[in-house]
Amino acid sequence: MSRLYKKYKEEIRPALKKKYPDRNVQQIPVLKKIVISMGLSEAGREKNAIQEHVKELALLAGQKPVITCAKKAISNFKLREGFPVGLKVTLRKKRMYDFFDRFCNIVTPRIRDFRGFKTKGDKMGSYSLGVEDQQIFPEMNLDEVKRTQGMNINFVTTASTNEECIELLQMMGFPFKQG
Repeated sequence: MSRLYKKYKEEIRPALKKKYPDRNVQQIPVLKKIVISMGLSEAGREKNAIQEHVKELALLAGQKPVITCAKKAISNFKLREGFPVGLKVTLRKKRMYDFFDRFCNIVTPRIRDFRGFKTKGDKMGSYSLGVEDQQIFPEMNLDEVKRTQGMNINFVTTASTNEECIELLQMMGFPFKQG
């Protein structure tokens, strides 16, 4: 059992149950999945670049990412149908809690001039953020990284409002801005 999942079951869920006594146990917010995605605009032209980013994202997430392809051809962007345009990986259960724990306690302190993330969600009970550089992760070998690549990280919860989502993530140790 993951350390964070154990903390959720023993401390966070009872605290949320106390705060929302009129709710069923199944209605209490829980972290459902984490989706990590990378857009490969200029790197999509080179086959080696795609394979390097696949290897990097697999190293960060602990499982192999899916290559997403263009659904339509757009001539202004020099994009053809079926052309690789990005990578994504969906984490659930143990890998999700392990990644969340590593992200909050190891990765975010390594971000330069980090003061905390904004407390603005998507109004539907999820939280998304963007990371500009994959080199903040300690798993990355900095000598092997040829180009910096940003990524989007989506934390999907079962919360019905933005406030519940932010409260759940904050109780789990997510570093939000104070005040």
